[in-house]
Amino acid sequence: MAHFAHTSTTAILAFLILLLLYSSESILSDEYGLESSPVPDSDVDLLEFPLNLEYLEAEFFLYGSLGFGLDKVAPNLTLGGPKPLGAKKAKLDPFTRDVIEQFAWQEVGHLRAIKKTVKGFPRPQLDLSAKSFAKVFNLAFGRVLKPPFDPYANSLNYLLASYLIPYVGLTGYVGANPKLQGSTSKRLVAGLLGVESGQDAVIRTLLYKHALVKVHPYDITVAEFTNRLSDLRNKLGQTGLKDEGLLVPKYEGAEGKISGNVLAGDGYSVAYDRTPEEILRIVYGSGDEHVPGGFYPKGADGRIAKSHLQNE
Repeated sequence: MAHFAHTSTTAILAFLILLLLYSSESILSDEYGLESSPVPDSDVDLLEFPLNLEYLEAEFFLYGSLGFGLDKVAPNLTLGGPKPLGAKKAKLDPFTRDVIEQFAWQEVGHLRAIKKTVKGFPRPQLDLSAKSFAKVFNLAFGRVLKPPFDPYANSLNYLLASYLIPYVGLTGYVGANPKLQGSTSKRLVAGLLGVESGQDAVIRTLLYKHALVKVHPYDITVAEFTNRLSDLRNKLGQTGLKDEGLLVPKYEGAEGKISGNVLAGDGYSVAYDRTPEEILRIVYGSGDEHVPGGFYPKGADGRIAKSHLQNE
């Protein structure tokens, strides 16, 4: 009986050791990609395209919080791409600056994660000048705001400008996910989507707290700013309702029960999706994936974006 107990204990210990070794290998594989499966050719373009937005977010958040960008913190990630135009440090309160700096380092991580999985491309020419943002806000309101909107002037302005960015990226990840074939690709996009969604939720929550506050000197509420910006993205995207501001008619809110809209979602409170073409129409500010402009004066990079520029 004692021999049986000893044999059983030994077998159990051996099993546990093997299980721990397997788990450790799995953790290393998941965390550091040591044994990631090959990326199918059909996935490569879909994984590279988001680099356009990740570069934009990284530079905007780095400059906004720290006053410098990828050329200082991770020059290898730029692959020699041109320096952003007009980016600068924003006048942020300590809390907002801390949040934005967290976003900035997260975006650096996103660039590393994508480039570890696919080859990628150099940073495209980005226009992050106050003038570039002012044009977007003028389009949203259908008139010239006076004085011109300056995203770097204060925390509230910067958060309103930030409202423009992560949400477009997250809808792109939602749209890409069902088209991906490989498990490594799906895991990467799911992970990126999770953090992008979190960033958008934080930005919307901080703005929602001030939804009825009027933005100086425009005498326009924060909620109205977000509604106008969302309407503009719907218009430029040209595929119907995929964007919502912070306050909506009650029948459009979650379950048709509430007008507060801190998170945007469809009739089932499920995230909207967008194609690369829709995203290009929005970030170019032209409503046409063949006509660059906006934040990408020379156009976005990668095979998908370039294919549309070649057809211009």
